[in-house]
Amino acid sequence: MAKEECITQRNKTGDPSTLRNRKTFPTSEKTLRTPSTPVLKDKNRHTTGLKPEDDTQSSNGTSAQLSARGSFSDEPQNKVFLMLVVGLSLSTRLYKITEPPHVCWDETHFGKMGSYYINRTFFFDVHPPLGKMLIGLAGYMTGYDGTFPFIKPGDKYEHHNYWGMRGFCAVLGSFLPVFAYLIVLELSQSQTAALITATLLIFDTGCVTISQYILLDPILMFFIMAAVLSMVKFSRQRYRPFTASWWLWLVLTGVNLAGAMGVKFVGLFVILLVGLNTVWDLWRLLGDLSLSLVDIAKHFLARVVGLILLPVFLYVTVFAIHFVVLNKSGPGDGFFSSAFQSRLIGNNLHNASMPEYLAYGSTITVKNLRIAGGYLHSHWHLYPEGVGARQQQVTAYLHKDYNNLWLVHRQNNNESQSGTPDLVRHGDVIRLEHKETTRNLHSHLHEAPMTKKHFQVTGYGTNGTGDANDLWQVEVCGGQKGDLVKVLRSKVRFLHRATGCVLYSSGKTLPKWGWEQVEVTCSPYLKETPSSQWNIEDHINPKLPNISLSVLKPHFLEILLESHIVMIRGNSGLKPKDNEMNSKPWHWPINYQGLRFSGVNETEYRVYLLGNPVLWWMNLASLGLYLIMVAVASVALQRGFSLGQKRIEHSHVLMRGGGLLLLGWLLHYAPFYTMGRVLYYHHYFPAMLFSSMLTGITLDILLKSADLLLRPPYSDWLERAGQLVLLLTVLYSFYLFHPLSYGMTGPLAHEPGSAMAGLKWMDSWEF
Repeated sequence: MAKEECITQRNKTGDPSTLRNRKTFPTSEKTLRTPSTPVLKDKNRHTTGLKPEDDTQSSNGTSAQLSARGSFSDEPQNKVFLMLVVGLSLSTRLYKITEPPHVCWDETHFGKMGSYYINRTFFFDVHPPLGKMLIGLAGYMTGYDGTFPFIKPGDKYEHHNYWGMRGFCAVLGSFLPVFAYLIVLELSQSQTAALITATLLIFDTGCVTISQYILLDPILMFFIMAAVLSMVKFSRQRYRPFTASWWLWLVLTGVNLAGAMGVKFVGLFVILLVGLNTVWDLWRLLGDLSLSLVDIAKHFLARVVGLILLPVFLYVTVFAIHFVVLNKSGPGDGFFSSAFQSRLIGNNLHNASMPEYLAYGSTITVKNLRIAGGYLHSHWHLYPEGVGARQQQVTAYLHKDYNNLWLVHRQNNNESQSGTPDLVRHGDVIRLEHKETTRNLHSHLHEAPMTKKHFQVTGYGTNGTGDANDLWQVEVCGGQKGDLVKVLRSKVRFLHRATGCVLYSSGKTLPKWGWEQVEVTCSPYLKETPSSQWNIEDHINPKLPNISLSVLKPHFLEILLESHIVMIRGNSGLKPKDNEMNSKPWHWPINYQGLRFSGVNETEYRVYLLGNPVLWWMNLASLGLYLIMVAVASVALQRGFSLGQKRIEHSHVLMRGGGLLLLGWLLHYAPFYTMGRVLYYHHYFPAMLFSSMLTGITLDILLKSADLLLRPPYSDWLERAGQLVLLLTVLYSFYLFHPLSYGMTGPLAHEPGSAMAGLKWMDSWEF
């Protein structure tokens, strides 16, 4: 008898099929079948008494019966709360949207890039183009003409119509609490958990601030949350495969994945989240013996189409539109190859003509073939003391510039003064003179500034007078002695005669003394690589006939690949600007340091990006609390403890819905510990969304567990009191810290009379 009771006890908690087939808990079953049951009384809707063939539950802890009946979020009462969330979210984001009326923080970049789209001017950015395209479209649709220069933070907008771009970002940012509400409602089937989540995000000063300016972050987070919501909704349709609603949510998931990836590369994190969820879903289907292998193949192919092929197609389409719209030469030309530039109207290579073969006496620019390798460049500045020889700097510069021009001379200066000039051939020894400074391209045995095993390259001599270290042998890659050097098409290497090394662009960024340009060295390693290969781009010689260069225009796939290589390398090489705050990933969850969006002193309009510290620390505490609650629930289930249906349902919501959100938080946070690029506080906000949703579920279940301490109705009173205290805490903390978001003037926080007096709880906060 004891053994039988033990087995029965274990089946109550550990075997889902037994749980569904037991004829117990009639109240729960009745509740499931009564749509009009008030939500707050029906706190959890996990099902019992289902048929054996419905043995598989969805990942959010809801049942087949509930899925077949319709979404929990479709009930009228929930729609009222949804409209309340929408109204509060829009009002907090759109309030004072035009303030301050000057450029704030990264509006310098993304507002300017929106202008580039309106003017169809090509530029370079380390992020994919969708976010900037949408900003430009929003500006265009609201009357902005693209003429504001966006030079630096603090510049007044004056008569320029900037509110449309800010308003667009604010509206997308307003959807974040709405999406979070719907996601938590689906995962937990608890209106209270959804409302807690929405409240946390609506009244978070950080979310408000980051949504009110011309930035990529609200656009990125919009697509991330939309993708997660679509994924959860799609999971709710699993018992109605291949219906219209099933396809709708599958397609919307793919569309939003493409959107997230099209704004920033960190969109890969939500793609990984959806991918892992999909793999688990397919694994579950594989274990469903009621499905044939043909049915499983259909499910697999549908997901391939909706979650791989469709997002890839949309992502590539975004770039196709990007390249079509930005067809005029602009500040981004120099980051790309000569062939890429030849397609840009206004570029000196577009429909250009120039001498076909390199000749002595020509003025040229020399471009490295490494992606983002730059143009061979020099300027009047010298290498600092202690960095090789104190001679003129030679670098690689990514932009078009007069200091990129070089003159080609024979080694002995004997050049034809009349008639057709002699052509440069493979094996010739030449001297390159910098046109602006008249210094010769020079190398010697001093070590390079960054790449210590290479030799330093400098500018040396005056008016063409130098020494033997100024001589370079021209080598056409794949050529032989006597071959001519073709402009743009020949891959050329320059071998230093004295040391035997080869001219090389290392790709490393020089410090401030080198103006953060790219290091040029002379490499003793003679293996042919793009870093040691160059081409002649501009070629000016009035004594030679010109030919058209239109044949060099690349295909779409070539420019798509090149643009991605340039973006990835540019992203990894980002460094902080002077006086710019950057942070480490461990700073972010504890709200260690914010970002100054506008203003410094008491006479300026100050805006400071900082999450509501009460809410962020609550999120951090809830992470620990969640792990404890899951551990306790897991042990109780594994040991077969006698748990009521309510506890079992709570455990499933924690482990399934909460587990999905915890995974989302980890995927959007942990990878930053592996990144070598400069990081900023705002990078944490996508992870913060998942953390807030997890907090909503955790606190809701914690409050609903009040009956472990008290009997009804006292437990209900304790639960309501806890909810009220939580709400008042959130509202009061928002009241205290809202000047950070909506702006403040006057005394600073440490001075008497300040709006933030006594609220600088951490020394690292700079308001």
